[in-house]
Amino acid sequence: MPLNASEYKTVLYIEIAICCRNYIYLSKSIKMNICKPLILQAVYYIKNSRRRLLKGEIVLKYKIFGKKQITMTVLIIIWAAVLLTVIILTATKTVNAQEEKIPVFSVERSDKKIALTFNAAWGNGTTDEILGILNENDINATFFIVGSFAKSFPESIKKIYNAGHELGNHSLKHLDPVKQEYSDIIADMSACGDIIYSLTGAFPLVYRAPSGSYDNKTVEAAENLGMTAVQWSADSIDWKDPSPEMITDRILKKTAPGGILLFHLDKENTAEALPGIIKLLKSDGYEFVTVSELLLEGDTIVDFKGVQHPIEN
Repeated sequence: MPLNASEYKTVLYIEIAICCRNYIYLSKSIKMNICKPLILQAVYYIKNSRRRLLKGEIVLKYKIFGKKQITMTVLIIIWAAVLLTVIILTATKTVNAQEEKIPVFSVERSDKKIALTFNAAWGNGTTDEILGILNENDINATFFIVGSFAKSFPESIKKIYNAGHELGNHSLKHLDPVKQEYSDIIADMSACGDIIYSLTGAFPLVYRAPSGSYDNKTVEAAENLGMTAVQWSADSIDWKDPSPEMITDRILKKTAPGGILLFHLDKENTAEALPGIIKLLKSDGYEFVTVSELLLEGDTIVDFKGVQHPIEN
């Protein structure tokens, strides 16, 4: 039975509502094999309405439509077009994220676990003090070690490892991997890993690029050496020597569940700020773990923002 104008408008509302519902699902999705069917479904609703109109299954009688009804119908059609455009753009962004290899900046978690990390590339001045603070607070952290640092301070590397902390790979000489060939990156990472292994008997499971500089070949090299490339979500920028108060304020503002906090060794203001930061975050319910403990197990995917998500079956 043909639809009258009122019924047709209702059909349009229903179909737009379905598109909206699917867009909500799409916004939560990060897999193109989910996005593609939703796009196709949205296209189907628009094409199907046109087909039904041409076949006479939908009857539009101009005299039934008032100005308000015509305006509403036009607005709905425009809304549908805009919605479809947003869906396509979102899917395109998802595809680009899948094509681009991105390190883990943070982790989607239902709890309030976070990871303290320290880059060890320069001096060794605050290492013992940092280890003492972590021990007093019963915290295991992750230290990203540059190979040249490990060569200069082998006893500190052993002390960090024996205290129960995780050691990550931070390259051999702190060179920019983006400016290196793939083979050179592999050699650089491997050399750093070998040094850490020679001192601890364990190879690093996580890698952080020098200065946070990375590209596809950098992330791929880490993966091929059995490591997960990670960055950070809360940066103290302590290498600029800000005050302890500024370090504390910056970290507290940027910390969120699943976050990775970045500090450096050999920074006095960091050592001064750290006890207060730990106390405040603990009082807010945060639990400190190593980066490897923070990362999700099983099948995962990293979105275009660097957030690691579980892949739900």
